Amino acid sequence: MSRTDYSLLLAQAQAITAGEEDLIANLSNLSALVYEALEDVNWVGFYLTREPNKLVLGPFQGKVACLRIDFGKGVCGAAASTQTAQRVEDVHEFPGHIACDSASNSEVVVPLIVDGKVVGVFDLDSPIVGRFSEDDAAALSKLGRFIETLNWSSLTHV
Repeated sequence: MSRTDYSLLLAQAQAITAGEEDLIANLSNLSALVYEALEDVNWVGFYLTREPNKLVLGPFQGKVACLRIDFGKGVCGAAASTQTAQRVEDVHEFPGHIACDSASNSEVVVPLIVDGKVVGVFDLDSPIVGRFSEDDAAALSKLGRFIETLNWSSLTHV
């Protein structure tokens, strides 16, 4: 597995979103960018807070996904309810894991927080157990901090 140049990835993310105010368009391109840039991932995308304490599927790259996830349920719900990034070496050992794709074996989920509220999560899955290192999680969290600066007001959310 080659090492991802996360500083280049962040610069590319900034470049492809520059000047675009529509959040869904930006999240769509960001999911495609990250999906293509990282090796050994089988799902990259977003779940958005569209109802109180519930994440709803947003833009993504990969196989068909779960549509709704309650805060506190699974890895995405844990990230949303605790407002902390989750790095899971083996999702099958995670209590309450939601298996949207049985081929996924490890996961990183970064909560997206705007004005103190979770507006969504940035979710990455891999078929490789232990795919995401602490460095990966830190770099993806940094990318998440950038994503939080996008125009979230263009999306009606809770």
